[in-house]
Amino acid sequence: MAKRAKKKKSTARRSSRQQKKLSDLFHETLKDIYFTENKIIKTLPKMAKAAHSKELAAAFNKHLRETQGQVKRLDQVFRMIGKPARGKPCEAINGIADEGAEIMKEFRGMPALDAGLVAAAQAVEHYEISRYGTLRTWAEQLGMNDAASLLQETLNEEEATDHALTELATSVINLEAEEEKEEEYA
Repeated sequence: MAKRAKKKKSTARRSSRQQKKLSDLFHETLKDIYFTENKIIKTLPKMAKAAHSKELAAAFNKHLRETQGQVKRLDQVFRMIGKPARGKPCEAINGIADEGAEIMKEFRGMPALDAGLVAAAQAVEHYEISRYGTLRTWAEQLGMNDAASLLQETLNEEEATDHALTELATSVINLEAEEEKEEEYA
């Protein structure tokens, strides 16, 4: 008898728990990317200051301005779903940011610093591209076309930033890091 009572209690607990839907997942992921963007706003000035290359520092500063605009778009999306704009801590972005900080510390004054900064920035961009693509798709499926448009606008900027960083890395940054290294050993 005691086993049956426990089983009924366990089943009742599960059924009384509110079922979460795609809209709930959308909101949770929106809070995740909101935290991410605000973390990036704090991190980009440090990366720009650490960069040796003026072009890389300029790219970081440009993306800082874009990120501030992206946060404003996220604020709009939060208003559209009737929820307060707030983030929730994201261990993934904290880990990526920690790796970037480690690169800045370990490679300070070294020829490969800028290459490491680009790699760290691209890790962030790839995370954001993944999140914004998912959020846009969910917004479309939930019939939130205005939110989907805002998220697509940000996704386009993130992809453009990733492309610009690749161009900068392959045309200047990586080459300079390797050339300086060769000069040291010559």
